[in-house]
Amino acid sequence: MSEPDYEYYGLLATTWDAFRGDTSAWEDRSFYLEAIRRFGEPVLDVGCATGRLLIDLRAQGIDVEGVDVSTEMVALCCDKAARARIPIRVHLQKMEELEVDRRFRCILVPSSSFQLLVDPAAPAMAMRRFVDHLQHGGALVMPFMTHGDPLETEVVHEVTRQGDGAIVRRTSRSRFDPATSLEHTDDLYEVIVDGRVTEMERHARSPGVRSYAQGEARALFEDAGLEVVAVLKGFTWRPADPTDGLFSIVGISG
Repeated sequence: MSEPDYEYYGLLATTWDAFRGDTSAWEDRSFYLEAIRRFGEPVLDVGCATGRLLIDLRAQGIDVEGVDVSTEMVALCCDKAARARIPIRVHLQKMEELEVDRRFRCILVPSSSFQLLVDPAAPAMAMRRFVDHLQHGGALVMPFMTHGDPLETEVVHEVTRQGDGAIVRRTSRSRFDPATSLEHTDDLYEVIVDGRVTEMERHARSPGVRSYAQGEARALFEDAGLEVVAVLKGFTWRPADPTDGLFSIVGISG
């Protein structure tokens, strides 16, 4: 069986929430809530994954829909919402091919998922789709990470799988190429039962992530016809410093 043409499947998808742990106190949660308060509803959560923000926002009565490219992540999201008895609407689409039958006051692209678009033409295509789905005066709110320090990393993380108590080990390796602004990723998943590896799955993307400096990210917004009203420090409403490697941009549709 051939692998899907997207990254979030198999053990990566089914252990996604376990590796992230408790996300209720993540600082981006209050940041996006404030963005919605400022710019209004309805809201589109792009790259909603298993529903970390989508289900939380719907539970608070916010008019929000989600979109994601992964069949597995969308299924997990819908299952979580059903178990919580929270009605949601999720679209299975690529962000660069976004086509939803309504327009939004606020489009969020959390977790730097926009940077997974590594095809040279895809970022501009996605930006055009976002703009086409914004109401007049609506806001696109998107965080970015500047990669590159260190150039190579290796991290090992283990969690206990719910249900059978198996240990899942993820060994994540990455290599960043400053000449291309592209990061190459290689994640190995191992399921361990009684000290023995019973499943193994590798997720390698070369390239896997595109890095953006502040000027490059700002140009994306402006080239798409959005007015950049803020370049912010991380997930705060304070102006970013030029050296900040985690920053968020707010663009307004004219």
